[in-house]
Parts: sequence; structure tokens; C-alpha cells
Amino acid sequence: MRAIFQFILQSMIGFTSMTAIWLVSFFIYSQTVLLTSLFAAIGGVVMYISSKQLLDYRFVKRHGLKKKEYKYIDTNLKEAKQKISRMHKALLRVRSFQHARENLSIARTAQKIYSNARKEPARFYQAESFFYNHLDSLVELAERYAYLYNQPSKSVEMQQSLKQTRHTLTELGGTIQKDLHVMLNEDLDTLDYELDVAKQSLKRSKK
Repeated sequence: MRAIFQFILQSMIGFTSMTAIWLVSFFIYSQTVLLTSLFAAIGGVVMYISSKQLLDYRFVKRHGLKKKEYKYIDTNLKEAKQKISRMHKALLRVRSFQHARENLSIARTAQKIYSNARKEPARFYQAESFFYNHLDSLVELAERYAYLYNQPSKSVEMQQSLKQTRHTLTELGGTIQKDLHVMLNEDLDTLDYELDVAKQSLKRSKK
């Protein structure tokens, strides 16, 4: 959502700048149409790039990060997005009514952790275990399970491996739910504090 909004804002700034430069160059400085268009195009591109850098800087500063930190987090989040997409595709290949709800829960939890970190980059550090370990394991297990599940004929060994993989996938689903809880711990603590304050205020009001 932020990326879309920023792109629209940058485009508006770039287009407005390009239009203004064209009008000034043509009507005030009496430049030729070719030169006017060239100046306008260059000015629009410069303003587009400059606005992106400014918006990125304000975003990073607002979240208490350094530019180098944000680049590091952004790189990891881009990789995580690709991995989550792979996991989604693998889980969708498993057309099992029995495990559909669990697969959906795993996919939603992983997406929620990613979305929280994308929206507030500093939260990335609260879910390092997910991004560095658990997500890779999830992708590997989901793809392995989908492969085994879709085999037309399964030997006893394959059926046993399928069962073990499903069990591990279930356990890992519970693990990433804990990752999400850790990521949201500060919010829950703040909410508990605010509820306590509100309760105390109500008690004093009744007295």
C-alpha cells in the first residue's frame, strides 16, 4: 500500500514539475518546442527521483532507522516475499479438505508477519527467527509435501515421509504463530497498560 501511494505521489510531483517547467520555458523564456520538451522531461525525472529519496528518508527517519539498516531490512523483505509466494503456491497444490484450514492459517500467519515488517521495518528485528530460519524451513517443507502429495502412486516409504512432513509442517505452523506473538508483544503490553489505566479511571469515577 505504501509503495503504491508513494509511486502515485512521486508521479504527481514529477508530472506537475514537468508541466511547470514546460510552460515557463516556452512562454517566459521563449525556448523552442524541442528544447522546452527536453528541459521539461529532464526536470520531471529529476523531481521524481528527488521526491523518492525525500519520501524514503522521511519514512526511514520516522521509524528510527539508519539508511543502511533500512536497505538491509528491505533486501531481506524482498527475499521473504518471494519465499512466501513459493510457499503459497506449494500449499495451493495440496488440494486436501482435511488440511485446507491449517494451510490457510500458515499462509496467513506468514503473510501477516511480512506485512507488519513491511509496514514498520523496525519490527523485522522482532521476527528474525522467522525471516532467517522458520520461513526457509516452511518453504522447503511445503514444496516437499506438495510434491509427495501429488504423486499418482505412493510407496509405503513415501506415505510415511508424507505423514512425517505433514506433522513437521503443522509444528512449524505453530512456531510461526509464536513468532507473530513475539512481534506483537509490545502492542499487547501497551494495550494491557491502557486497559489498566482505563479501569482505574472508571473506578475513580464511580467513587
